[in-house]
Amino acid sequence: MKLWIANIAPDTSDEEIREFVTKYAPDLECGNIQRVDGDGSRPAALLDCANAPYGLVEKASTRLNGMYWKGRALLVSAQGR
Repeated sequence: MKLWIANIAPDTSDEEIREFVTKYAPDLECGNIQRVDGDGSRPAALLDCANAPYGLVEKASTRLNGMYWKGRALLVSAQGR
């Protein structure tokens, strides 16, 4: 399962993304982070959460979606299963 986070501030590091997700979804362990820059106006990240228990990624995406972080409203969704 993967967690898609879009509209991230361009200067945000992978470590900051991990800390943010851990703060609001402490039970969710995400491994590899794939960056998707697009045209640069709304960068995104795809976090691999391969060993997450059923429903945990969906719960985290619901909690994080629409949250303001670094002056931007995030767009978050669960991908695949």
